[in-house]
Amino acid sequence: MKRFKQFSLIGMVLLYAVFISVSLTVKFNPGIRIGQHFWSFFLQMIKLLPCVFILIGLFEVWIKRETIEKHLGHGAGFLSYIWGILLAGTTIGGLYVALPVAHALYTKGARLGVVFAYISAAAICRVPMTLFEAGILGWKFSLIRFSVSLPLVVVSSILLGNYFEKKGYRMPENER
Repeated sequence: MKRFKQFSLIGMVLLYAVFISVSLTVKFNPGIRIGQHFWSFFLQMIKLLPCVFILIGLFEVWIKRETIEKHLGHGAGFLSYIWGILLAGTTIGGLYVALPVAHALYTKGARLGVVFAYISAAAICRVPMTLFEAGILGWKFSLIRFSVSLPLVVVSSILLGNYFEKKGYRMPENER
């Protein structure tokens, strides 16, 4: 099964490359634009992801498990959700940065509900995104959006976290 997955991935990449090549040859504009968008996104990822993985590696080494358990773990209480949201507010780069950080938090002992709050808050209330939004739509809109969305993030994270913990959910281990 693993060999089939590798073959299908290679096949999809080759099929994509052939599509872009044929689009460039016959001047098929949607295909050319798809290739340009892919290249732009690829360059952004190449610039950002190495820095992110270095920071996550430093987080893994420098931050003690006891610290995460104390502030974001099961004994931390409601304040742990606030810490998760504040941490998410400083995240740059979108969810492709937030998801590895969330995994690192979970493996260090953060409660599942706090991890959900972190991911949700990273999607909706990052500081750079909020400044951009407030510049275009105004601070009043941003404050109203925060006052509506943040309580929903906390409530839904608590409910989801409790549900999955009652079910005994654990993150799957990496297959090698």
